[in-house]
Amino acid sequence: MSHEVPQTLMVDGFRARQSFGFGGLSRTATIFAAVILVADGLIATQAPLSLLFTLPVTAAVFGLAAAKRHGMSALSYYWAKVAWKRAARFDATSYRRLLLPHPYALDLPGVGASSTLIKAHDPTSGRPVGVVHDRATGYMTLTTLLAPGGSLMAPTGAVQSSLRTWGSVLDAMSTDEQVKGASVTIQITPGAGEALGDDVAARKDPGAPQLAKRIIDELVRTTPHATASVAPWMSVTVDPNATANPPADLAEQVAEALRVVDGLDLSGTGTDIERRATDVDLRRIVRSAYDPAVFNARDAEFSELSWSECGPQAADDGWEEYSHDGGVSISWVLREMPRRPIPYSVLLPLLAPGRYQRRITLLYRVLDPYEGEAVLEREISHAHQRAQATAEVKGRAKYSQRADAQRAEKAAAQVASGAQVVDWTLMVTATARSTAELPAARQELARAIKATRGIRMRSAFGAQAAVFAAGLPIGYSPLVKD
Repeated sequence: MSHEVPQTLMVDGFRARQSFGFGGLSRTATIFAAVILVADGLIATQAPLSLLFTLPVTAAVFGLAAAKRHGMSALSYYWAKVAWKRAARFDATSYRRLLLPHPYALDLPGVGASSTLIKAHDPTSGRPVGVVHDRATGYMTLTTLLAPGGSLMAPTGAVQSSLRTWGSVLDAMSTDEQVKGASVTIQITPGAGEALGDDVAARKDPGAPQLAKRIIDELVRTTPHATASVAPWMSVTVDPNATANPPADLAEQVAEALRVVDGLDLSGTGTDIERRATDVDLRRIVRSAYDPAVFNARDAEFSELSWSECGPQAADDGWEEYSHDGGVSISWVLREMPRRPIPYSVLLPLLAPGRYQRRITLLYRVLDPYEGEAVLEREISHAHQRAQATAEVKGRAKYSQRADAQRAEKAAAQVASGAQVVDWTLMVTATARSTAELPAARQELARAIKATRGIRMRSAFGAQAAVFAAGLPIGYSPLVKD
């Protein structure tokens, strides 16, 4: 699957934040190291022999902090693994739903525990709409169902216009202090083909030629292996209380959240807006994520579900997998973006249908102009400090350090010209039907990521359940600050 992409449709400017520290350590690790060394010195003044124990331990800790494993410091990786094993020992990584007497019920597990679903009325469309309310922060999340059109065969000018319009949407988010974050998710579910077969059978003309009938029957028989159901949606998280006149009650908060989201115009971004997601739509999305077998069930089967019943009956959060009703999922997170320009269609291999359900999520938090400028100025200072420190030790700075400083300065120049700084990340979840199919699902996902030719991802070690939930419209985003 390849196609020529004009140079005008290449994008760049991706850069990970990097703090300045000593010997490859982060700023926090450097401060921590200095405190430990001072403590070692103070202890040694009273018991000099203690250095025989403290110095080797300190050196080992520093070595782990400076070493890298899966794109993160080895110390962070092993510390997370120890914490996960400790939690697993106390069954804190397992969830089992309990039946409680009415009206009591359990919440969604994990990061979704503070969320609740509200059925509201949208005065603009006159239809019901589902609003997810985070009771801990007061934030509200509204989801819009989308129907994206293909752009691979669209004229270059049309694609450029869509990219500019999407940039305008992000710009609108940066200047609205009520918008806390957004996410765009595309879920690809392999089709079983029954719906296509039923549709063809109902429309088949009995008087059609036998050759035509045989060709259609053969297509219906083989098509299920190549079809898929694509369900895209966009969720926007809003703080309805971040206004001069905060709403007085829950109903006014919902109305304020609807007003804010209605102000984000997605027309011209290369996608068609189907409608606002209703409470039934949200129940279907969440419930079918935990149990893919019910994805095509009738709306009536979801309308009577409580919000807690949309979650799993049982779930186990593993180090590299997440077991839940009807399947086992693996979630990967972004490790590094290419430093070279990449085509706008770079995610196309991830969006191609496969044997297993796949959910691709882009999370956004657009920084306001002042915060964005401050972040880039800090990054420029850190980049130059790293280059200067290396030059003082080795006589010259690394070329990669000089190039990184140039990228930071280029980004600052773009922001000075009106561009926006966006914190964003990419998450991918693949769901297999059983543990036996998990290796094949992991291999399929790894091949799809490799086919992007540059995007590097890794497993969400010890955070499988949280990343799984981040791809669902339940109001959770690791980028959104409380």
